[in-house]
Amino acid sequence: MSGDPRMAGLPPAVVDLVHAGARALRDGQPQRAEPFLLQACAQATTHPEPLRYLAILQLHTRRAPMAMQTLQRALALAPDDALLHCDLGTAQSASGDIESALSSWQRACTLDPAQPMPWFNRGRNLQQLGRTDEAIAALQQATVLAAEMLPAHILLGDALVHAGRFDEATSCYRGALHLHPACGDAWRGLSNIKSRALGDEDARALQAQLQRLDIADADRVAMGHALGKLREDQGRHADAHAAFVAANALQKRLTPWSRQAFEQFVARALAASEVLPAPLDADLGREAIFIVGQPRSGSTLFEQVLAAHADVEGASELPDLGIVIQQESMRRGVAYPQWIPQATAGDWHRLGSDYLARTARWRAHKPRFTDKLPENWKHAGILRAMLPGATVIETRRDPLETAWSCFKQQFYSQPHFANDLGDIAVHIRGSEQAMDTFRARDPARIRLHRYEDLLADPEPRIRALLDDCGLRFDPACLASHEARRNVRTASAAQVRQPLRRDTARASAYGPLLDPLRAALEPPR
Repeated sequence: MSGDPRMAGLPPAVVDLVHAGARALRDGQPQRAEPFLLQACAQATTHPEPLRYLAILQLHTRRAPMAMQTLQRALALAPDDALLHCDLGTAQSASGDIESALSSWQRACTLDPAQPMPWFNRGRNLQQLGRTDEAIAALQQATVLAAEMLPAHILLGDALVHAGRFDEATSCYRGALHLHPACGDAWRGLSNIKSRALGDEDARALQAQLQRLDIADADRVAMGHALGKLREDQGRHADAHAAFVAANALQKRLTPWSRQAFEQFVARALAASEVLPAPLDADLGREAIFIVGQPRSGSTLFEQVLAAHADVEGASELPDLGIVIQQESMRRGVAYPQWIPQATAGDWHRLGSDYLARTARWRAHKPRFTDKLPENWKHAGILRAMLPGATVIETRRDPLETAWSCFKQQFYSQPHFANDLGDIAVHIRGSEQAMDTFRARDPARIRLHRYEDLLADPEPRIRALLDDCGLRFDPACLASHEARRNVRTASAAQVRQPLRRDTARASAYGPLLDPLRAALEPPR
């Protein structure tokens, strides 16, 4: 930091204190850093830079509200400091105030348009909110200003995929590989554009990178999945199988998944949700259509069909239901689902209203919206009390196809069941058992739809889907691939193509998948 213009005007002794605090924080010693920075702030009460470093420390130690206050003090001294506005946006985001964060980053972009980080932060968070077009514009600016910023290229590629701009996305991912040939996220992005198959040159590049000893495990896992997908496209199924097995074995070692914990959760959720109080408002949540089930079971296609309807906004995979449940668990100091029997009708009404408030932006233009986070099946049993007016669509696909597709797909929530074929079988059985029970308890609102049925005879199945959701028939749903919307899942390319019946892939692997077939057999 020697000669740092941001330190101009500070006494040398204060500069030394800031330097000492920054070194301690860099060395992973925040407790040692804090006294230095507090002393620097006390000795330079009219200078914003010691306050900024103190706020960085507070953010590092998960004290985001305190960091916001510290940065506000700094901005009172330097209201037009772009970096302070950028850091304030980070603190606001960490505090859960994303709209204020977006405003702070926009202010930073306006004050100093040549700085890439405010553009990057704004673009990344706009994309998480589903505001893809705005995200693309911000991330494009970040890549122009910082051509070597690898994450900006990756996130821009992801946003372009979600917008259906696949050629531009491919260029972004290729640009990222030019910067870092072993970038797993870039290979993941290219592999997921399933309408643009990787070729022989890519195979040679992947094999060369996988031979290196100096690459991160996460990159090795992603490249292994990409190589497996490439070999499958080439019809080399034994090689594809070997690549998928190696990638998943590494990921499982890094983030093991507990079958026992999962089975205990399912049993507790079923028992705890058997008896629930009558809702205060039976229509609460009528706006919401939950699409749940296994990953890779066709949920994105069902959402695409519904999102083509004039009255439905496709919101993709929303974290809000899980966040509301988690926050209630923290408030009570009791893990979910143990606190379910203690929740009153008023509690459930409050939680349902909280979910609707969190998702209100998805109803700004249309009255209904979809929430297709697959793992929301875990909470389907409480929705008859929390959001009794909501519709729940469970999607199922042939178990072998679902299981193998999960094994081939790299997931980002870890630990994940999909890294082991036996774990996948346990997860499918457990979730289907739970959903069968939840559906028996609430048959009017929890409806089962099968992927293969939709592909085999689309119109009657689409009409039935709309009926189950309380929606009038809309012919646009029969041509859902033409719907103009952003799709933020790994199936973004497939759902923009006309419906196809030839989506099965597992049979080509023959006896290689016999262990999976055996695992999927119901226990005797």
